Amino acid sequence: MIDPRTELSCERTDLAALDPGCFEVLAEDGPARAGRLWTAHGPVDTPCFMPVGTYGAIKGLDPRELEAMGAQVILGNAYHLAHRPGAAVVAGQGGLHRFGGWHRPILTDSGGFQVFSLRGLQRIDDDGVDYRTHFDGSAHRMTPESVLTVQAQLGSDICMVLDHCPPGDGSPAQIRVAVDRTTRWAERATLARSRILTPGQLCFGIVQGGVDLELRREHLAAIAALPFDGLALGGLSVGEPPASMHATMRAIAPMMPRERPRYVMGIGMPIDLLVAIDSGVDMFDCVLPSRNARNGQLFTSAGKVNIKRAEHREDRRPVDEDCGCSTCARFSRAYLRHLHAQGDPLYGRLATVHNLHFFLALVAQLRLALRRGRYREVAAAFWTRFGEAAGPG
Repeated sequence: MIDPRTELSCERTDLAALDPGCFEVLAEDGPARAGRLWTAHGPVDTPCFMPVGTYGAIKGLDPRELEAMGAQVILGNAYHLAHRPGAAVVAGQGGLHRFGGWHRPILTDSGGFQVFSLRGLQRIDDDGVDYRTHFDGSAHRMTPESVLTVQAQLGSDICMVLDHCPPGDGSPAQIRVAVDRTTRWAERATLARSRILTPGQLCFGIVQGGVDLELRREHLAAIAALPFDGLALGGLSVGEPPASMHATMRAIAPMMPRERPRYVMGIGMPIDLLVAIDSGVDMFDCVLPSRNARNGQLFTSAGKVNIKRAEHREDRRPVDEDCGCSTCARFSRAYLRHLHAQGDPLYGRLATVHNLHFFLALVAQLRLALRRGRYREVAAAFWTRFGEAAGPG
């Protein structure tokens, strides 16, 4: 697997800086495409996997380590940061970039998904959401305007609007209510953004609709008509069968406006990324690489490895002999198993480095293949390892 740092350095020669929000499609192969999105903190080459740092940090890693492994964007969560340490505190420190020592682009989720997950602790109406935090039970209100205000204080490069995310098993009536409410909130966000967000901060709209393709198409038309800098598919990977999630991406992503970046929120298994890229998605994020690393699950070119298993007790091999990460270059499976068994914090760092490097390199190789006209060949090899019977479209 290639080193994503080398791949990015090859792509980013002789770049002329463009205004934040400019998006270029640089190569296409069917729906799959490679592009470049310009932000206030530089360009993002797509397709792009974004590691999730809920509180503005990837657990256990220094931002320089993320840069070294080729990460271009990290994702923070406005809900969590608004309460801990507080958006005003972050603003007083010069914004999230300076506060966390990360000088590349940052995308922040509005926090709506987290609030809607607080079953029994929130009340939703057409104006917004009343909720009690899971931290201390204190009462708060979230509106389309308030989430933009928080993200303005954080200094995010890409801000997400407030949307109503229904559960994966929601009834058709529940999903319809969520779609209509998301549209109204999106309209309010577009009216408010010019007075709330600072110049250079981008704002993405979110398309809901569950796995109902007719409703997804209807909602896409409504959100695409609004002046957002990019569009996202929300409400996926929330409990629906993976086959339904993949079918939704394949049907809807190619219909999203070509001239704007396309983002699918919260997907993260290798098969999900393959389907997303093959469907024309430009950006995706998930906590899975870092969370699963800490829990003992490591991703490799030959499949998943459970480092807790006894078979690794004396295994001298690296996690993945084809991997170029610093963990695989220096440490054995036996050592990682030992650290995990002892609860040593070093295990979490080393495992997270490996998993994130794996995901970043996977996407980087497909991005480079698109730019060089070899996408079908390279993608086919990945589908053989991770994919569905159907393979690339």
